[in-house]
Amino acid sequence: MKRNLIAAALVPFLIFVLPQSPPRNQSGNEQADNSEQSRDQAEEGIKHLLVAQVEAWNKGNLEGFMEGYWHSPDLTFFSGGDIAKGWQAALQRYQRRYQGTGKEMGHLEFQDLNIDLLGPRAAVVTGKWQLTMSGGKTPHGLFTLILKRLQNGWRIVHDHTSSADEK
Repeated sequence: MKRNLIAAALVPFLIFVLPQSPPRNQSGNEQADNSEQSRDQAEEGIKHLLVAQVEAWNKGNLEGFMEGYWHSPDLTFFSGGDIAKGWQAALQRYQRRYQGTGKEMGHLEFQDLNIDLLGPRAAVVTGKWQLTMSGGKTPHGLFTLILKRLQNGWRIVHDHTSSADEK
């Protein structure tokens, strides 16, 4: 009798605690392949976003560049001790800095990109940026981006960009 009670108590516990086997049609290797494929697709989507941003910037298309950012009042952009809160504020910051009188956008390059997927819908991207200006100056620095996969694809939801001192 005691054995039957112990067994009856252990069965639900073991069902809950023991790992579930993969679905019949999907082995562990197939799950790993699907996971790797999802990771590759996510990384390609993020790279595509960044390439599109660089291309838009280098054509002088600031609005096209801003398409890579989350069009939300909750977007945050940290740079040089300043915080721009919201998509519109980030756009205005770029306009003042690169499209004002006597300003130029230069030629943008991203280097040393590292994409760290935090899950299927979030990533951190770090890298270096460099502008080449018509007068030969090359402002440059580092960035950290937080991206989320939204309904319209990957978008930057937070940008922290620093500038290196000119030498």
